[in-house]
Amino acid sequence: MENDKNNDANITPKKVLVLFAHPSLRRSEVNAPLFNVAKQAEGVTAVDLYAEYPTLHIDIDREQKRLIANDIVIFQFPLYWYSTPSILKEWQDLVLEYGFAYGSKGTALHGKTFMCAISAGGKEEFYKADGYNHFKIRELLHPLEQMSNLVGMRYMAPYSLFGSRTAAEDGKVTSHTEGYRQLLTALVNDTLDLDVVAKREKVTAANLSTMMKGATS
Repeated sequence: MENDKNNDANITPKKVLVLFAHPSLRRSEVNAPLFNVAKQAEGVTAVDLYAEYPTLHIDIDREQKRLIANDIVIFQFPLYWYSTPSILKEWQDLVLEYGFAYGSKGTALHGKTFMCAISAGGKEEFYKADGYNHFKIRELLHPLEQMSNLVGMRYMAPYSLFGSRTAAEDGKVTSHTEGYRQLLTALVNDTLDLDVVAKREKVTAANLSTMMKGATS
């Protein structure tokens, strides 16, 4: 036990950057409480992109400095038309520029970790080959996975909530929010098994505990 304590003391906390995008935050029943958790979490820098850039004039230098300063980057957003809200696409187009994020000299993000925290309006069974939306949730995020691969970041399965339109009345928000708190804490403390998470289809509040270091399946 003493050795375990010494090992824990030697762990350097990770720095996590949450880039949050919700174009209609006042109507949010899921993402607003999630973002509040991120703002309160130790070791996490939480940025509301729509609040910070209401005219979409993104400060490239500021955003690149944020990326350099952090070890883990999370895009938090509601799934809009099977993709991100528009400001996250604008952010990618401007911030992840040649010579910084990719190209022979664009190695600033190599070795960092990338993850999405998303909410989807449809039920979980809608997101499969024979379901209403025809694709699994991770398949719909393939453009972000490839973006992560191109810039040298390690891609993780998304932290996901389905049925978000009725999540509040179905009593799902509290458990999902608490799961997000646990996820962020595990990322900061480096207790999440990234090798396991990288291979999964999705991360949820229900299966998060099985992805911790030392967990048995």
